[in-house]
Amino acid sequence: MSQRISRAYKITKTFLTYGLDEIIPARWLPWSLRIGRYALFWMPNKHKQKPAGERLRLALESLGPVWVKFGQMLSTRRDLLPPDIALELAKLQDKVRAFPGEQAQQLIEKALGLAHIDEAFDDFSVQPLASASIAQVHTARLKQGDDAGADVVIKVIRPDIRADIDADLRLMETLAGVLARHLPDGRRLKPKEVVKEYRKTLLDELDLLREAGNAIQLKRNFENSPLLYIPTVYSDFSRHNVMVMERIDGIPVSDVDTLMAMGVNMKILAERGVEVFFTQVFRDSFFHADMHPGNIFVSRENPDNPSYLGIDFGIVGTLNREDKRYLAENFLAFFNRDYRKVAELHVDSGWVPAHINVEEFESAIRTVCEPIFNKPLAEISFGHVLVNLFNTARRFEMEVQPQLVLLQKTLLYVEGLGRTLYPQLDLWQTAKPFLEKWMKEQLGWRAVVRSIQENAPFWAEKLPEMPTLLYDYLKSQRPQALARQQILAQMREAQQLQSQKIGWAALTCGLIISTTILYVTAQPLWLVASTAAAAILSSIALWRRKSS
Repeated sequence: MSQRISRAYKITKTFLTYGLDEIIPARWLPWSLRIGRYALFWMPNKHKQKPAGERLRLALESLGPVWVKFGQMLSTRRDLLPPDIALELAKLQDKVRAFPGEQAQQLIEKALGLAHIDEAFDDFSVQPLASASIAQVHTARLKQGDDAGADVVIKVIRPDIRADIDADLRLMETLAGVLARHLPDGRRLKPKEVVKEYRKTLLDELDLLREAGNAIQLKRNFENSPLLYIPTVYSDFSRHNVMVMERIDGIPVSDVDTLMAMGVNMKILAERGVEVFFTQVFRDSFFHADMHPGNIFVSRENPDNPSYLGIDFGIVGTLNREDKRYLAENFLAFFNRDYRKVAELHVDSGWVPAHINVEEFESAIRTVCEPIFNKPLAEISFGHVLVNLFNTARRFEMEVQPQLVLLQKTLLYVEGLGRTLYPQLDLWQTAKPFLEKWMKEQLGWRAVVRSIQENAPFWAEKLPEMPTLLYDYLKSQRPQALARQQILAQMREAQQLQSQKIGWAALTCGLIISTTILYVTAQPLWLVASTAAAAILSSIALWRRKSS
């Protein structure tokens, strides 16, 4: 608890000493926070001379990787932020303050068991090529093996970073618990589940062996593809905190001026960015979930037919079959303006409670989405659209899906990328043909053929066993049939016996009642005695039936 309080104090102090409270419009701050700001008078703004964007960048950078990641995501949202702030936050993508190169060299030598870096690499550069929130990279050349002489980059995890991440995550978990209990939308927004998912992805990013595996998988998925090139990972030189991979020569996707000067076809480039995203999500169910501009480059070859180069695969996302199908159907219904279908899919998938009025939900979705169709990205204010969609979600009790958080973040990156490269891009028309083709492959005759092809090895393996299995099955059916016949005969006999018992019981009760009535009404003694004798004989017969 003391660590959480200490970290919360540091975050508050950092925000106030960098004057970030002055960036927030006063009308957005409740009176309690304004009074709290005056109470913390010993934490004045020490950076008044710096622009707001620089203050925000420095504050996030000083708080560590969790906050840097947040700044990276914000940097792609040029429509939500003033241009000066967005440009300053973009520096967080690959210009985070580096740690000493000599320390990085020592970490590499220790991880690879080298007495000196020269044993495995030539021309190791102590000056880092780039520095990000989790790690930094250095250039070198391989000295050993079949790839000797290849230019490589060596990625090294920052030292002692785990403690800072754990402290921030614990604080976020505490805040998420408070929000879940006290916010009216706490149950629907699922803050604890979202933080849990974020914890997993962030800690996965600290394991470079996992990142190496992700890179190898993505490279295999896009082998010989004109859309995306993934550099080769040298697994023999990779460890949990060190990874060695091929050095690529590309233009940062955010360097629009250079791309334009080289004559790159920006329309095709933007469309291919959308295609890469949907291919990863719907074809492979394995997508690069950290596609901010610092991790995406453009090949210098074939500017008329450009392709992407990707790096940094620490965060990847996956989707199960059901979520993928619901997403594809939602996208298609949305592109076709079939808002009724969108509403029904949300109810069917459980994302919206079943008691919600579908007609009202359909109307609300139409109100938000219809105005943005047939418009290029340059004319769409996604800030307003997102606010309206959030209000709609709250009104109809739509629950946050933690497994889709990475996908939503990646979609924001892709949309921000398209806005930067080619503002006239029609996002809907670019994605719709791809999704239609995918749906046909999943639900049409192609899906049947593919299923047969996928299961053919299994059936080929089992086919020689089929005659034996069929013979054993038929052989086992005869004794089973005889056993069933015996059981049925026993059931019929028991049913007949039960019917007889019921009949004798009814007769006995009737005779007893008749004897009583005859005796009470003073009938002749011989009549009462004969009726009583009949009742006694009937009860004896019933007793014998029960004992049998």
